[in-house]
Amino acid sequence: MQTLWSLSPLRARQWAQFKANRRGYWSTWLFLILFTLSCTAEFLANDKPLWVYYQSDHYFPVFKIYPETAFGGDFQTEADYRDEYVQALIQDKGWILWPPIRYYYDTINYSLTTPAPSPPTLENWLGTDDQGRDVLARIIYGFRISVFFGLLLTLGSSVIGIFMGAIQGYYGGKIDLILQRFLEIWNSLPVLFMLIILSAFISPNFWWLLCIMLLFSWTSLVDVVRAEFLRGRNLEYVRAAKALGVPDLTIMFRHILPNAMVATLTFMPFILNGSIATLTSLDFLGFGLPPGSPSLGELLSQGKANLHAPWLGLSAFFSLAIMLSLLIFIGEAVRDAFDPRLLQT
Repeated sequence: MQTLWSLSPLRARQWAQFKANRRGYWSTWLFLILFTLSCTAEFLANDKPLWVYYQSDHYFPVFKIYPETAFGGDFQTEADYRDEYVQALIQDKGWILWPPIRYYYDTINYSLTTPAPSPPTLENWLGTDDQGRDVLARIIYGFRISVFFGLLLTLGSSVIGIFMGAIQGYYGGKIDLILQRFLEIWNSLPVLFMLIILSAFISPNFWWLLCIMLLFSWTSLVDVVRAEFLRGRNLEYVRAAKALGVPDLTIMFRHILPNAMVATLTFMPFILNGSIATLTSLDFLGFGLPPGSPSLGELLSQGKANLHAPWLGLSAFFSLAIMLSLLIFIGEAVRDAFDPRLLQT
């Protein structure tokens, strides 16, 4: 009797094939660890304590705002936990539990002993940028934003691209001809220049950039899906399904699409990497996320402007290189897992 967690024979072979790609398998675990850590960034890098014990009461500043008066201060505004006066008030009648990195991505270190950007120290493990902000904290938050942006853009692009490619390949004829001419015109547009122009007209933010880039990134999967559907629509079981009166959408997405997923999955890692690289490029040029946002591209720009501070450029470079390499290795393993030629061996 199969349990809830048991796999079908096909899924078991796919999982075994995925694990056989050792580079992709261990890259998956490493990426999941890094991504999980970035999702809990507020508990790793923050200028607010995780837990404050004061006069037999427990406070959690990460989740709730407390006034300074709650700890014996004079002001009703939010307590500045980095202020030595506030720390002395709390430690006089309690204790403070800090995260490993006592800086938020926009926290400025006013106690630097050298001009910003300052080199790595025990307090700022990767140094500070040209505004005195902790580099490691900005990398952690920037990694999370980049991955979320890339995943959302890849998901949206894949849905639209697969649907449009399926329509073209399945119906063919005039529909295919008209959409092909539209794609030729659309793909001829200079994407980066268009993104820069559109970003100049609006106040850039995460969702605006996602929508703008979605306008141009969905075309990358259309051709490969179209080719698979042009081939699949002439197969015998597809003709039999049509003769039995099976709806077109059922034939397209239940019977033909699974056979086209191997070729589709091959391109998805490149779409994901391209999405992250494009966001980094826009941030590097100053047309990406709003100023002050944690961004790997903005950190690269600071490294270019401050060649005497090599820790800026090196930190951003290795962060991007590791992230993009892991995603490519994972994509290769997923491609192998769905490759029917490998599953038959």
